Formats: sequence, structure tokens, C-alpha cells
Amino acid sequence: MIIDPKTFERFNAVLTGVIVPRPIAFVSTMSPDGEVNLAPYSFFNAVSYSNVVFSSSRHVGNKSKDTLRNIEETGEFVVNIVVDSIAEAMNATAAEYPEGEDEFGIAGLTHAPSQIVKPPRVAESPVNIECKLDQIVQIGSGAHEHGLVIGTILLMHVRDDVIDGHRIDQAKLMATGRMAGNMYCRTNDRFEMVRPVYDPEKEAVVNR
Repeated sequence: MIIDPKTFERFNAVLTGVIVPRPIAFVSTMSPDGEVNLAPYSFFNAVSYSNVVFSSSRHVGNKSKDTLRNIEETGEFVVNIVVDSIAEAMNATAAEYPEGEDEFGIAGLTHAPSQIVKPPRVAESPVNIECKLDQIVQIGSGAHEHGLVIGTILLMHVRDDVIDGHRIDQAKLMATGRMAGNMYCRTNDRFEMVRPVYDPEKEAVVNR
């Protein structure tokens, strides 16, 4: 099948069904008036060892608009990593609640103070990344307009039990991934492959 994104009905369902699994950024922000917003985004990743990026719609739902507006006005946000133990709480915050509702309270999550930025961290998340805004890149137009938020990492909080020296223990982290539609996945089925190295003297690929 050849799919043209301009004409294929519900192309978004196809796209999100093949780019899987996607990590989830549970983004906490604060307005200049001190109102806290918490929302999940699965168009999220690291784009360097210093920067994270996530994408939010400009026009779909108040929650997304609040997140972007808060970041634009304050230049700060926190990415809280979603893991198995808080997946249901994350999902509870995805609804479009009336303006001013506290998503932390609705989901039964706890504010934890950040060290550099003003938005609180999610205490129940084992990893919190304090960020300052680098830039917002506008993508698309009209109903399809998105803000691509690029943040510079200021500080990372990692719960002691999920880090072993310089490495994250994935079995203890148990990050949650987003699939298509209402489907999610657990990261408890993993395998290892050693990256091959080309040896010019042997003119062959060898393992490390």
C-alpha cells in the first residue's frame, strides 16, 4: 500500500502506529501567576546530550495550549519520566479538565520542589529533568500547527535505586512507552546487541 499523508484518511493513526514505542514526557509547567499545569506528551525524545524536545498542538485542547503558553511566558518546564507505577495517574491527567484544575491532585500525584526552575516535579516519578526553554519551532499551520519545544537540560533528579554507578537500571526504571490509540507498553522485554567495530588492519568487522 502506498499512503499519501495529504489524502489518506486518519493518517495520524497510521503514523503513530508505526513509530513505536514512544517515550512519554510528563511535562509540568507553571504560569506567571503560579498556576501549575501537568500534561503528557508522546512526541518526545532527547536530541542531544544537552537537550530534550517534545511537540504540542497549538489548537487541540486547553491543556496543550496551557503548556505552551506557560513555557513561552516563563521559559521553564520539567520533564517527568513516566514509568509503570504512575502510568494510570499519567493517563488521568490527559483529560480536558476545566481551567484551573490541579492535575496533580486529580491524579493523586505529589508536588516535589525543583532546585532551579519554579515548576514542581512529580515526586512519584523516578526521573525528573529540569529544563529551560531554548526555542519553540512552529510546525504546520491552522488546525495542524504544533509547537516543537526544545529545552536545555539544567539538572536531572534520579532516584537512587534506579541508577547503578553511571548507568540506569532499566529493570528498576520500568519506563512506559506509548503505542497507537489507547495502547501502551512496558519496557521489561529487552535484548542486547554489541555494536560492531571495523578493524582496518584486519579489513573486517569485529566486536568490541
